[in-house]
Amino acid sequence: MLTLLRTAALVLPLIAVAACDREGPAERAGKSLDNAGQSVKDAIDPPGPAEKAGRAVDKAVN
Repeated sequence: MLTLLRTAALVLPLIAVAACDREGPAERAGKSLDNAGQSVKDAIDPPGPAEKAGRAVDKAVN
């Protein structure tokens, strides 16, 4: 019985982390709003070469 409880204690957090991998509609909408805000900001104050490089790195990592 104790072995079963220990196994469940190890497996359940892994299942919870795996479930967080999917994006829901609210997260997609939030990302869309973030991108729109960034586009407006870029139209007012264009990014320099260093900021563009940083964004490229961020996209590659994510």
